[in-house]
Amino acid sequence: MATLTVQIPNAQIGWFEQMIRTMGWTFRRENTEEEKEAVTPAMRRRINTARKEKAQGQTISCSTPEEMQRYFDSL
Repeated sequence: MATLTVQIPNAQIGWFEQMIRTMGWTFRRENTEEEKEAVTPAMRRRINTARKEKAQGQTISCSTPEEMQRYFDSL
């Protein structure tokens, strides 16, 4: 099986996929590096929640590995 890799603007992917399937070929879309690194809405909500909790003093911060180890030892 041969693989063909093409870069197509997002606006034209639907048209390209339809054309490929009409020809009886298979189509598999892979995310670009930019899309893989994008922050999803769910991730954004978690980030915002963490920032809010930190601003309200509801988090524990350790700036060195030794400080973190002391914290874990105290539990």
